[in-house]
Amino acid sequence: MLRPALLASLLLPATVHAETTPTPPAELFESDGQASSWSIGIGLGVRDSPYAGEDLRVRPLPVLTYEGERFFWRGRYGGVHLLEKGPFTLDAVLVARLDGFDIKDDLGRRQLLANGLDPDLMEDRDDGLDAGFALSVHGRAGELELEARTDITDASGGHEVTLDYRYALHWGRTVVVPGVGVSWMSSDLANYYYGTLGSEVARGVPAYRPGSVATPHASIGFSRAIGGKWRAIGALSYEFLPDRISDSPLLDPDTSGVPRLSIAFFRSF
Repeated sequence: MLRPALLASLLLPATVHAETTPTPPAELFESDGQASSWSIGIGLGVRDSPYAGEDLRVRPLPVLTYEGERFFWRGRYGGVHLLEKGPFTLDAVLVARLDGFDIKDDLGRRQLLANGLDPDLMEDRDDGLDAGFALSVHGRAGELELEARTDITDASGGHEVTLDYRYALHWGRTVVVPGVGVSWMSSDLANYYYGTLGSEVARGVPAYRPGSVATPHASIGFSRAIGGKWRAIGALSYEFLPDRISDSPLLDPDTSGVPRLSIAFFRSF
């Protein structure tokens, strides 16, 4: 059986804000009950961006996955199984964090100025690469997963811990997976993507640092087998932003949450 989190780059967000990514359950990716070593396809992710002047963020994404006895690669999520014993699994994971943005190309100049920020004095935010561990417990009552990651590229230098609960419902060849969870971001991580940097403040930009925050999220994923090799997968999720994030001058005023929609079609080999 495929491990949870396959195609994590496309499905079930929120992880907060930034594109934190709760990992979808294995049931979404089974093909006729059998795991496949390789899958290839294409997907589309759409997020109603909370950032000032940026409306929909659309990412067309090629999908390539590999599942071995110990090693796996799932979109932008890869790693190695360290322990699989009964209902418990422990993985070491490596995850691309695609939360960066270009101040002039992605955000709106007029909207930033209205929020009191001069874009000419500001800097872009980089994507990062996280490494960490994921511990999951699965049984008849569903799956509970705890994941802890840290930025190893020093883009933000921050940490994130996510707790998710999911329960898979089966109707013939269709699987629907509702889930809820919460993500905690360290102050370094939240300040980098939602606050103003020290170098920007030195140029005259108003200081704003949200500090460490917790963001709850809810999601529902689905999977539908199409023939023997093809499968359609999708997810709809919503991330609830706390006041310290929604009050950021980098965001549109009165932003209370971030909805996301994703869909992918892929073929197993």
